[in-house]
Amino acid sequence: MDSQTAVAPHTSQGNSTASRLKPDSLGVLGILFFVLSAQAPLTGIAGAVPIAVVIGNGAGAPAAYVAAGVVVLLFSIGFVAMGRHVVDAGAFYTYIGKGLGRSTGSGSAGVALFAYCTVQAALYGLYGATMSGLVEHHTGVGVAWWVWALVTMAVVQVLGAAGIEMGAKVLAVFVLAEFSILIAFALVTFFKGGGPEGLGFTDSFSPDAALQGAPGVALMFAVASMIGFEATALYGEEAREPRRTVPRATYLSVTVITVFFAFTSWMLVSAHGASRATADAGKALESGDAASWVFAPVADLFGAWTGDVLPVLLATSLFAGILAFHNSANRYLFSLGREGLLPHGLTALNSRHSPWVAGTVQTVIAVALVVPFALLGKDPVLTLFSWFSGVAVLAIMLLYFLTSVSVVVFFRRSRADTRPWNTLIAPVLGALGIAGAIWLIIENFTTLIGGDPTTALWLQLTVPVVLALGLVAARVTRRSHAAAG
Repeated sequence: MDSQTAVAPHTSQGNSTASRLKPDSLGVLGILFFVLSAQAPLTGIAGAVPIAVVIGNGAGAPAAYVAAGVVVLLFSIGFVAMGRHVVDAGAFYTYIGKGLGRSTGSGSAGVALFAYCTVQAALYGLYGATMSGLVEHHTGVGVAWWVWALVTMAVVQVLGAAGIEMGAKVLAVFVLAEFSILIAFALVTFFKGGGPEGLGFTDSFSPDAALQGAPGVALMFAVASMIGFEATALYGEEAREPRRTVPRATYLSVTVITVFFAFTSWMLVSAHGASRATADAGKALESGDAASWVFAPVADLFGAWTGDVLPVLLATSLFAGILAFHNSANRYLFSLGREGLLPHGLTALNSRHSPWVAGTVQTVIAVALVVPFALLGKDPVLTLFSWFSGVAVLAIMLLYFLTSVSVVVFFRRSRADTRPWNTLIAPVLGALGIAGAIWLIIENFTTLIGGDPTTALWLQLTVPVVLALGLVAARVTRRSHAAAG
């Protein structure tokens, strides 16, 4: 049956044990920890929120996270509906291929792989700089950022090969640690009645507050902070009862992420005071330490000891994100190898049913992306982190849009699910919201990457170029397979 009209649940070509990831390995919470790790929540709060406050809509920044959450939720409704008919480690490209054709799906696979590898490389830049600063502060020993990045690549490779259960356990520890201190701060601040000006609910969530300043810029940073939740579908093949587990994990992830960012950012604004929050964030950015806008009120509430703990949690937050994206990327490589779009050797599994060859290739890609910045002496935060994170956000948002369109086309054609809200209304609304977000990202891309317009243009062009190369490669591969068969 043609891939565009099939309605039976899809599991990729290879059905032998040798080409299947380990089933029944992850429950809802296990998948949730992988998703939350990809968010690097402390990094998102300490890095993005102060910028959203300063150049976005000030004290109204928390409302942008609610708006972003609504867009992501609308997208996830169609995403989940498609997931009931497609269970595959390739997620995005399989979903897109079902509705928009196999060539478009294969082209999008290149974009997805590009996105996950670049965002991981970006995190290596910030992680290396953070570790270098931490070690020098506590020991006086200066070690170059790239040394920490390379050592961590080896550790991540080992953990990735150790199996999905081991990765989930490691991530659970790190995620709980960073979530705990931020949620504790937010809850204590809330029950104390807020900061010097009270809770200031209307200062952050009223229509006037939400629309002040540049709300589009704030929304852009809010959307950027939320990428990674789609990884729920990547682990469908390894999930227990995937047609129940993946939808639950997806909705739970979106809800937790939205509430966490909106509530925590609101309490941070409240702790500074709505009238002072923007000025305080501006001072933090001018000092070169944006995270101090977050760390200072936490230290005021819990004591100076948090000044030593929070930077460590920032490092573990980044490590968790790196490991999560490593697992996402190697599952894409594995799935593409199984589909015959990349060498079949990528499907090799070790005794723990981990795609170790795909993981090794992913690590080699990480080295190839990071080392040039070290050799050229570039600042790992201002270039590697800023440039690649911006590119990854743009690429992921393009995949969200294509997936939403594919959901509508697939269900209109197959009639496998006739619920209008799940298969038409919500996906269309989600696609419109995502299209708006893409426009905002392109319009403000120079701000997002912290670079110059020329660099911003070249970086933006990489996304359509990768998509085009993927389309060409898919057609060439299929022609060669047809000729050989």
